[in-house]
Amino acid sequence: MDAPLVSVLMTAYNRERFIAEAIESVLAQRLRDFELVVCDDASSDSTVAIAQHYASRDSRVVVLANDRNLGDYANRNRAAAAARGRYIKYHDSDDIMYPHCLTVMVEAFERQPEAQIALSASRPWPGGPCPMLLTPRLAYEREFLGGGLFHLGPGSAMIRTDTFRALGEFPMAGAASDYLFWLRACARVPVVLVAGDLFFYRVHTGQEITKPTSVEAYARASGAAWRMLNSDDCPLDSSVRQLAKRNYTFGAARGAFRLARRRRFGAAATIIRHAGLTPLDWVRYLRPPRRQADAGTPRPPQVNA
Repeated sequence: MDAPLVSVLMTAYNRERFIAEAIESVLAQRLRDFELVVCDDASSDSTVAIAQHYASRDSRVVVLANDRNLGDYANRNRAAAAARGRYIKYHDSDDIMYPHCLTVMVEAFERQPEAQIALSASRPWPGGPCPMLLTPRLAYEREFLGGGLFHLGPGSAMIRTDTFRALGEFPMAGAASDYLFWLRACARVPVVLVAGDLFFYRVHTGQEITKPTSVEAYARASGAAWRMLNSDDCPLDSSVRQLAKRNYTFGAARGAFRLARRRRFGAAATIIRHAGLTPLDWVRYLRPPRRQADAGTPRPPQVNA
């Protein structure tokens, strides 16, 4: 069997309420050259049966069922190991993919062949039209000096399959695993930003992000960001890096303050404990932030008169 152009990876755990609609949105894509790998993480409801029903009707649907629950990101890595396509596109089993999604993201790769990751968001990207190619330096400027970039979930991304595997897949860090992956990946490979609003992100109480453990996961991840800002692997030059550290420090303080104001003192302490800052760092960098929404925007080529 020929390898498909795109492997759509749908991980699932007890998603019987949503998975049929999620699968149908993939099968309705205008780009037809794909496989849909549904990887169930030992659900106790009818999730697998629903997925197998679609697999019996469409040979592009492949269903994998774990014998035991691996957890969210270990399951995402298992699904990626089964991918045969040139590109990996994650799509969560409670979301809806709009019919033009795969087409737009693949076309972005074709127009920017040096890009290794394509990212979409729920709204247009500030600074310029898409597709917008970001070097590692520009990606880090957008994250630490602009409106942010690394907050996006796996469903926002299409990744070259070989690149995903070379980068080491997702780390095992709970709800913040995607953040840590972008932190590492965007320091190494170019990223292309594509048009926003390619899928519907469903918000409900059963999501991983709603679990109490997610606060500590993101607190630990923020410490990794501080270490990167102090690392030789950071793609920012020294002057910009100082501003990035200032913005980071303010963000950590603000996050802890907001939790403390809600009387979540333990969570606030977790942020401070894992931020990675020494007392001297707090004194040196705790200043009002300086951010611009369009930071990390490529400059247009100069035209000689």
